[in-house]
Amino acid sequence: MRQHTLPRDSGLTARMTFTMFLLAAVYLAFVMVLWQAGVNYIFIAVFAGGMLLVQYFFSDKLVLASIGAHQVSPEQEPRLHGIVERLAAQFNLPKPKVAVIQSNVPNALATGRNPKNAVVAVTTGIMDKLTEPELEGVIAHELTHVKNRDVAVITLASFCATRASFIVQMGVWFGLGMGGGRRDDREGGASAVVLVYLVSILVWIISFFLIRALSRYRELAADRGAAIITGAPSQLASALVKISGSMARIPDTDLRKVEGASALMIIPAISRGSFAGIFSTHPSLKERIEQLRRLEAAMEGA
Repeated sequence: MRQHTLPRDSGLTARMTFTMFLLAAVYLAFVMVLWQAGVNYIFIAVFAGGMLLVQYFFSDKLVLASIGAHQVSPEQEPRLHGIVERLAAQFNLPKPKVAVIQSNVPNALATGRNPKNAVVAVTTGIMDKLTEPELEGVIAHELTHVKNRDVAVITLASFCATRASFIVQMGVWFGLGMGGGRRDDREGGASAVVLVYLVSILVWIISFFLIRALSRYRELAADRGAAIITGAPSQLASALVKISGSMARIPDTDLRKVEGASALMIIPAISRGSFAGIFSTHPSLKERIEQLRRLEAAMEGA
């Protein structure tokens, strides 16, 4: 395999920085609304700080556990470990942990808050369906995510939307944090609950679209990184076509088992009729293939 250097993706860096700035501003305004509405400051501290730490340090473990990913040794999966180790060296990354998901859904993902804690997980379905060069393209895509640290950025970015969504779902339960024994106090508390609820909906909507815009760009950036490192954009393009085509034939029951990690996967594992498919976290297959074809043409002409 030819050696290539992955250039700094200034476009991705700028988008991640800008998105995090906007989300931080939205989240700070959200916390201020909670405080002005009379929510107990201890609750706000736990809500704003404690839950953020939990999500940052444990979200990757929760994701892997939810889809049944099990870490495997080099003795158990020598071919897979060999690909990961070889590509990690090309990316100048520490070798990530390797996990396998027992699923017919052909897919892969990377998670972890930084390169030292990264995990690359693939399904048994993708190992059965792809050739070794195609699998290398997929794993290079996942390692680009690790290299760019965008898994951690998406985890932090999604925190704002997750907490706002929690409030929207729990609704008036947040009235527990507000005092009031007299009628005026109760009426004021009810108004505050309504205000928090409405602001939560607004925060969730803003976060939802900001995160999806960033997520779609990061997928294109990971495709570019994989194409550059492997020097074979056509292999990744072939893998994407195979995965996407196979996904249409996977039973919904199998898709639902891994659907919770769909945003992190190389191709969304969305069951038919799922609302999540309407606002995809990934660019279209056509857009991704066209980008890879342009890269292939540029490499052949170089």
